[in-house]
Amino acid sequence: MTSTPPPPGLARFNALDERAALAALREVCASTAWARRLLAARPYATADDLYAANDAAMAALTGADLAEAMAGHPPIGRPKPGDATSAREQRGMAGASEELRAEMLGLNLAYQERFGHVFLICATGRSAEQMRDAARERIGNPPEREREIVRGELGRINRIRLARLAEEDTRA
Repeated sequence: MTSTPPPPGLARFNALDERAALAALREVCASTAWARRLLAARPYATADDLYAANDAAMAALTGADLAEAMAGHPPIGRPKPGDATSAREQRGMAGASEELRAEMLGLNLAYQERFGHVFLICATGRSAEQMRDAARERIGNPPEREREIVRGELGRINRIRLARLAEEDTRA
């Protein structure tokens, strides 16, 4: 039985020295604890192995680790200037009306005041209206419930970013 080689990006990631691999992981998620857990599990035979390591590392994050991870995310509707990843992920806000943008800014501020961190949602594939509706709904959550929702959203964001890392072929 022959084994299938890992996707090009995953093979490249597996071959990186520790410092470069850690830097690549920190581009995916700002949590040092998360990145170190994924780094320690290398090499990965498949993308699914990488995703499973992400899921396990997400489940193990402390409140402080989650806070560190969230600090790496800009508010919805305000991607970091020059950050192609933020712009791509928040594409749903690109065509939003000024009224909706202003409402989202207000919701972001109210959410941050209530929970002490940015409103975090896996924005990929979501419209501005869907993100606004989620912010409206989630702002009423108890902090413990919201922390677990954030953990799930962050895990989804990480998976999308890890998929890009695993599939990336830089030979072109």
